Amino acid sequence: MRLVLVVALLLLAGCATAPRETRNACAIFEQRDGLFNNWRRAAESTQREYGVPVAVLMATIYTESGFRPYARPPRRKLLGFIPWKHQSSAYGYSQAIDGTWARYQRQTGRWSARRTKFSDAIRFIGWYHAESRRRNGIALNDTYNLYLAYYFGHTAYARGDWRADPGIRRAARRTANMAVNYWQQLRRCPN
Repeated sequence: MRLVLVVALLLLAGCATAPRETRNACAIFEQRDGLFNNWRRAAESTQREYGVPVAVLMATIYTESGFRPYARPPRRKLLGFIPWKHQSSAYGYSQAIDGTWARYQRQTGRWSARRTKFSDAIRFIGWYHAESRRRNGIALNDTYNLYLAYYFGHTAYARGDWRADPGIRRAARRTANMAVNYWQQLRRCPN
């Protein structure tokens, strides 16, 4: 009985950490290929549902959270050194903020979806990118602009707010480059 409990705890602990190798899509999927927690299956299901390529979905998560399920933005500092509130409500793999996550749940009916569950977070990203296409006309394989719309929101993206932020443009370029890398890796992954 103790052995079963120890094995169960080790399996659960493995689910709560980022994969060791996050720059290689094949390695990520190999590390998370469980019966109940299969990241490849979740990513491919999202691609079928929303039309967003797996590489784009994975690159978005790479940039947003580094595949850490409990990722949060940094805290503000009170008096310059006392940790205070987080800069935003962004949370989980997708770094979705509270209001956008609630809108996703309402529009899709996925009330039990959690930002700390990979399959829910990647589905959210697919939904959001599909909304970027619908609202802003961004192609679903245009990782650079999808990331800008994801980070700024649809309205601010349409206004061009991203033009004044070179740091986010660099992040969008890194995301686009990672999507290309993931795409090339995924073509060679064993199934």
